[in-house]
Amino acid sequence: MVRLGADLGIDLGTATIIVYLRGQGIVLCEPSVVAMDTATRRVLAVGEQARQMLGRTPESITAVRPLQEGVIADYTITLKLLQYLLARVCGPMRRLLRPRMIICVPSGCTNVERRAALQAAYEAGAKKAVTIAEPMAAAIGAGLPIASPGGNMVVDVGGGTTDIAVISLGGIVVQDSVRIAGNNMDQAIVRHVRRAHNLHIGEATAEEIKLKIGSAYPLEPELEMEVRGRDLISGLPKTVTVSSTEIREALAEPVSHLVERVKAVLGATPPELAADIILRGITLTGGGVLLRGFDRLIEHETKIATRVAENPLYCVAEGTGRALDEIDALEAQSGGRTRPYYSID
Repeated sequence: MVRLGADLGIDLGTATIIVYLRGQGIVLCEPSVVAMDTATRRVLAVGEQARQMLGRTPESITAVRPLQEGVIADYTITLKLLQYLLARVCGPMRRLLRPRMIICVPSGCTNVERRAALQAAYEAGAKKAVTIAEPMAAAIGAGLPIASPGGNMVVDVGGGTTDIAVISLGGIVVQDSVRIAGNNMDQAIVRHVRRAHNLHIGEATAEEIKLKIGSAYPLEPELEMEVRGRDLISGLPKTVTVSSTEIREALAEPVSHLVERVKAVLGATPPELAADIILRGITLTGGGVLLRGFDRLIEHETKIATRVAENPLYCVAEGTGRALDEIDALEAQSGGRTRPYYSID
């Protein structure tokens, strides 16, 4: 059982919610999906069990993602999702435990979106709740020396948003947040398969295609896989074979847009920090960077060494958890002041 006064770091992601418990590390990783009874709005399933229902529910049940583009789209369902997570982590005594929380939000979210995340945390049972920007948490989780007087560039590609930032002396110097990420890649695959093969597939199948044969850079050898869906002409089930080459072409638009935003942030970076980035390279975090060849494409386009962080999916949650030591300093920054996110010893 979790001790009294437990501290939690929560990566409130569009695709996945990851919970970090101070002293134990990551204790929970669940898809950000909730299945509800359409008539009564009663929660039937949460997390992985609800994710398996996506695209497979009868009219009486709806499976939804209450978080879109990194922020809360449906407050009521998000609150129920947080209550479920706290019940899993803290048990039936969560109302007495009243944990302190740091919640990760996109760097480009509005004050209204930030306050919605904090309000949901308090209503779910938090004693104290503060927010931290995603690129800052990602840099901490990736082990970058963000407190030093030197430039560190991190690109965090999640499910709903991509955050790009240059960090120095514990603060974000240049940043960009774009609401194009892993989900947009899935949608691009759905559109391509529909257009090229007259086959209708769901986003779950599109994600499977992306993981198995998707790439941002040419592969050796190229891959193929069978895809099953509904024929748009006959309406009957149909199987087609798709190649990694055509999937790469389908992903070209969202991927190239992200590369251009990375180059734009580099163009806005002060020259001394730009020199540091040339030496230190670019660090990629988030589930979206697991796309094959994404690091090679950025390195090819920017001419700067690019690496994928160790365990990129968990970097933001790890960084949010490590920032629990600075929760009081983070609370003091609420209100939009631009003091550093991380203290310097």
